Amino acid sequence: MIDEAALRRQYALLCPSLDERSRRLFAATQAQALGYGGIAAVARATGIAPSTIGRGLKEIVEGAPPSGPRLRRPGGGRKRLTDKDATLERDLLDLIAPMTLGCPERPLLWVSKSLEKLAGALRANGHRVSANSVRRLLRRLGFSRQGNRKANAGHGHPDRDTQFEHINAQVLAAQVAGDPVISVDTKKKELIGNYRNAGTEWRAEGKPRRVNDHDFENKALGKAIPYGVYDIGANSGWVSVGVTHDTAQFAVQTIRRWWQTMGQARYPEARTLMITADGGGSNGARVRLWKVEVQKLADELGLTIQVCHYPPGTSKWNKIEHRLFCHISQNWRARPLTSRLAVVELIAATTTKTGLTVACELDTTEYAKGIKVTDAEMEALRITPNDFHPEWNYTIAPRAENNVLNLA
Repeated sequence: MIDEAALRRQYALLCPSLDERSRRLFAATQAQALGYGGIAAVARATGIAPSTIGRGLKEIVEGAPPSGPRLRRPGGGRKRLTDKDATLERDLLDLIAPMTLGCPERPLLWVSKSLEKLAGALRANGHRVSANSVRRLLRRLGFSRQGNRKANAGHGHPDRDTQFEHINAQVLAAQVAGDPVISVDTKKKELIGNYRNAGTEWRAEGKPRRVNDHDFENKALGKAIPYGVYDIGANSGWVSVGVTHDTAQFAVQTIRRWWQTMGQARYPEARTLMITADGGGSNGARVRLWKVEVQKLADELGLTIQVCHYPPGTSKWNKIEHRLFCHISQNWRARPLTSRLAVVELIAATTTKTGLTVACELDTTEYAKGIKVTDAEMEALRITPNDFHPEWNYTIAPRAENNVLNLA
């Protein structure tokens, strides 16, 4: 593979110390070493015309010596477009400036700024310029093709960092006490069927895996809804794959299944369970049904459940995202999720060098949407809000009457 970026950097370092003939011979030797396609690649990297590189190759073959100490007379050679057209550079910079999209009088208001369209706009302003000339001029001015980067975090809550510190302190206290701490969330819903999955895999040359060209949902196969529980202290995960809706009942049932299959044996002396969760979704801080279902879980298990929600817009800091879900996505990259069994097996096969293990099962329960929670049900909760942001931090204790019934 031709590394044009490295060649461009090499040429930029040598160019100031080379004369015209040396530049031509340098480009020719690089093209000769690259072989097929070398002339075009070197021309793109250096800006030297392909015909000039061809002349350099001819000189190498013929062994022609330099004609003398000076290769051309003073002032000889083709003038740069900016030398002949004083306003070309300024007009080009005006076209590609960010404020172009905000001015209705600019010629490139609602179109992509391709080289040909930039050249056409410049020609409309009286400049004699081609798309290739625009490319060379932009590179000389320090421009390159670049995509968007997700980097702006947006307007964070003023107490965001303080909530992070609060969560961290609560997690450390629970771990010192030997109580389980879990991070929960819903992974992105996935279509079941022979659909494209992002990523690449090793396959025979010219034999990519063939998948459907459109991602229309197969009603018979439906979707997979993975809801995960990540045990922070044990570096282990549990994922339930739902098939209907992502609701608070589904979320709490997943936590219940984690406790029954993994948590209870791992933490037999536990009296408190700490849950860290996002501020929205099925386990959102404002979801009434979430609190009602957590209360039922506390009653059933006889555990006090402490919940801490991450502030709005900070879901990427939830540990389950970068300790469990990212590894699941990496494990099934470029693999079509052709069946529910395939989803379960791929999730369960996820491991890391740091010892991550994952268990997974299919949950075919029909979870209804739109369940309303009455004020009376909310008043019956044994919930204790924290002094610091009670909407994010609260504790739900088991109700005594339910414990008596469970013991009986």
